[in-house]
Amino acid sequence: MEGFDLIGVAPIDTSTDAERFGAWLDAGMHGEMQYLERYRDRIRYPSRVLQGARSILSLGVNFARKPGGFAGGGRVARYALGRDYHHVIENMARRFITKLRGEGIGGSYRTIVDAGPALERSLGAYAGHGFASKSANLLNYKYGPWFFLAEIFIDVELPAPPVKAPGSCGTCNLCIERCPTGAIVSPGRVDARICISYLTIEYKGKIPAALRPQMQDWVFGCDVCSEVCPFGDGAPDAAARFGTHDAFSLTLEDLLKIDEARFIQLFAGSPLRRAKREGLARNAAIVLGNLKRTDAASLLKTTAAEDPSEVVRDAAEWALQQFETRSSG
Repeated sequence: MEGFDLIGVAPIDTSTDAERFGAWLDAGMHGEMQYLERYRDRIRYPSRVLQGARSILSLGVNFARKPGGFAGGGRVARYALGRDYHHVIENMARRFITKLRGEGIGGSYRTIVDAGPALERSLGAYAGHGFASKSANLLNYKYGPWFFLAEIFIDVELPAPPVKAPGSCGTCNLCIERCPTGAIVSPGRVDARICISYLTIEYKGKIPAALRPQMQDWVFGCDVCSEVCPFGDGAPDAAARFGTHDAFSLTLEDLLKIDEARFIQLFAGSPLRRAKREGLARNAAIVLGNLKRTDAASLLKTTAAEDPSEVVRDAAEWALQQFETRSSG
């Protein structure tokens, strides 16, 4: 309906999972994502998201596609290869709400697409979309981990009862074993502070030197835990739904050359804007070092000396040191 692959009703009360989320926050595993702390109470009490909310529609959208990234190397998480999913799904949700209103369902609505105060995976599980995995993803039998979640809060009681989806990872531990940084510290518990997705997108400082080699060639995000998951092998390709952004004709070297204004222009409508110019340039420099791209040495020297960001200059200097390490070895 309206392009959604999964639709179900989730309960307003998710207090049990909210307590687990609170313990994760208290352990500091959210790193610098302070907005999660600010939203703690609204996450615990979904009725605060929409006054008078009585039901939550949990929605899922398949985004499975082949891996990709920048020209000549530098991987990007698959969800970020196309148009910004926030805008695409928000438009889908608006059309869905118009249809619901036309059928006389509800007066007030609030839509959340990833960036709002909601335990999306818990709600999705209660709505029957899948089960919680050891990597803290939600796994669906058809789409595996390759689907977006969104919610519509409604001020009426919907008749369909919430049913938590059955299933488990069983004895499979591939996501834990293959995580490059060991960020999955226990089944279902991820320490964001050492997760490549967090480091390359949310974290704005100098990435700890010990973690840089483990970033491998990831410039934005990381799909390792999803790629090794057997449940995702048969997911139908949905690349056409979101397209492929023009920015992926760029190279890692291009990411070091562009200025702020050019960055905004080139990455308009892309999820990669989240990392900002400084973050992508920092990540690109580290990846050039990990790939031992000695042909980029001259550009890295210029970047290390002239980039306006200390964070980027530091990453470029580190990359150059990796070339020296190889030569001395």
